[in-house]
Amino acid sequence: MLAQMAWRNIWRNPRRTLVVLAAIVVGIWSMVVLGALMRGMETGMLENGIRTLTGNIKIQHRAYRQDPSIANSITALPPIEAVLSRTLPDGTAWSPRIRLAAMAANARHAKGVTLVGVDPQREKRVSFIGTAVARGHYLSSTDTNRILIGQALADDMQTRVGKRLIITTRDAAGQLASKAFTIKGIFQSEMQATEKAFVFAPLAVIDPFLAMQGRISEISISLPGRLTGSRAESDLAGSIADRLSDRPLSVDTWDRLLPMLKAYLELSDQFIWIWFLVTFVAMGFGIVNTTLMAVFERIREFGLLKALGVRPAGILAGILCETAILIAAGLIAGNLLGAATVLFLQDGIDLSRFASGTEMWGISRMIFPDVRALDVAVANLVVFVLGLAVSLYPAAKACRITPVQALAHH
Repeated sequence: MLAQMAWRNIWRNPRRTLVVLAAIVVGIWSMVVLGALMRGMETGMLENGIRTLTGNIKIQHRAYRQDPSIANSITALPPIEAVLSRTLPDGTAWSPRIRLAAMAANARHAKGVTLVGVDPQREKRVSFIGTAVARGHYLSSTDTNRILIGQALADDMQTRVGKRLIITTRDAAGQLASKAFTIKGIFQSEMQATEKAFVFAPLAVIDPFLAMQGRISEISISLPGRLTGSRAESDLAGSIADRLSDRPLSVDTWDRLLPMLKAYLELSDQFIWIWFLVTFVAMGFGIVNTTLMAVFERIREFGLLKALGVRPAGILAGILCETAILIAAGLIAGNLLGAATVLFLQDGIDLSRFASGTEMWGISRMIFPDVRALDVAVANLVVFVLGLAVSLYPAAKACRITPVQALAHH
């Protein structure tokens, strides 16, 4: 009965009701869609950061980050392999690498690059490179003198698949070492900086080329997506570090290796909640204004109800019921509109034309909406609960109206 009366009272002034409904719909729609886009951007940045040779967890020599030289390499890999096999959960992959600063040159150009020696089969499960080859073919363990380079580097050096590059770097003894490699494949990445920076070659080729004698620069560990950023990720890193405590190694999670990315993700979270707050404040003014206008227009009605013996609690319940129905209708419509918008954008938003600006922040060229139940639930709960809260003020004014005041009102 109360709900039926509240529904009829809402539509006494259809224009005003529709305006407030539109405000609520647009507000909750913006919360859902903007939240999904921001979460999608965060997900893309995190995936890019982890899959661009960082991994969820990385094992290095303690001094390697300050001095990334061959002298600060990891030695005696088999004991570390044994620790990883006992410690890592199912679905986890890891890959050893050699990383060195080098120069890539051909007859026309010379560019500074990072030479990365990888185990081709292991690496494809850990980083982006396994699925990034756009031209030519991916590396195999039996390749000799074959490399992968990025599309941007190939364009800069005016070269292509099948052509040769001379790679020059320093070997384990500190002597200059040069070798001719044939380009087997050209990869594409979300960021041109990655395409320009890295040259990949089989670990089995780089090890004798640089006289590494089984030494490596790092071990990158990739965890299932559900563990990224979780407590389990940190606990796993701590467990590995404890088992390797007798060796001069550091075991770090991605947030320690990429502090700028972590800071940006935290800032993005804060921006989402600030946007929710700003949107609600705008809606709150509309709800308060609408409810106040309804109260002023119905002063004689409230006075009559008081004269008939209706208690203030009954009037309060009626006004809150009207507000609840209005907000609920707006939330339903706004969520449906938001879901339709996210569905429309499920193939992603192409930011290629803004690549130079987005790349500076590590943002992917394609953003895919990522709707999170917690964001949607919080947005709806905040709007509904606080919407009722702000309507208490006009409802309280209605409860204080006396029959005498109502008769004197014109």
